Amino acid sequence: MRRFTGKTAVITGGAHGIGRAIAEAFEAEGAVVHVIDTTPGDWFVGDISDPRVLERFAAQVIERSGHVDYLINNAPPPMIGIDECDWDRFQRALAIGVTAPFYLTKLLVPHFAPGASVVNLSSSRDRMSQPQTESYTAAKGGIAALTHALAISLAGRARVNSISPGWIDTTRSDITGADASQQPVGRVGRPEDIAALALFLCSDAAGFITGENICVDGGMTKLMIYHGEHGWKYGEATV
Repeated sequence: MRRFTGKTAVITGGAHGIGRAIAEAFEAEGAVVHVIDTTPGDWFVGDISDPRVLERFAAQVIERSGHVDYLINNAPPPMIGIDECDWDRFQRALAIGVTAPFYLTKLLVPHFAPGASVVNLSSSRDRMSQPQTESYTAAKGGIAALTHALAISLAGRARVNSISPGWIDTTRSDITGADASQQPVGRVGRPEDIAALALFLCSDAAGFITGENICVDGGMTKLMIYHGEHGWKYGEATV
């Protein structure tokens, strides 16, 4: 028997990329999967920044399945830097990346089955940044903190963990050269790398893990980089 036969999984942003890989992984293990995404398709189509959409989606999930075993808050917020981002766009990023996961969890908690698990998708950007990424980075930092808060509030009802992916190639291209070799593991990540961890965190094998944020980035956040060492050179530095 497949591991999640008879279980129900809810996945936001599950129509493509990492979300789709997670949905396919749960389906392969026998779970009934409910997806919400803004992309038109054979799933619930809606914008999770709207609380009324989340309410309708949650109601549909419960009407069709009656309970929820796994909630994967995956839908990504937009990435807009401080030069271009205004109040409304920043608020929308936080709504998608932090408020929606909070509210959808709240809506579904009364229907969590025993042994339920919540997995939030953060990012390695919750601890490191490039210029002009403020909206995305703030939301990812927020979901990482929300994770451990929920883990304590929902103790005994659900385990709550987050995953922080690094560079994940969702285009299915064959990335080689420096982009791959700079990664300590020698390659860029794949959506399946994240899906495998989501499955594990929802399984009984992870029954003693809650409140954790696990970085899956091929080791990049552990790599110290200094100009002139190991082939690394910073371009014409100005002081």
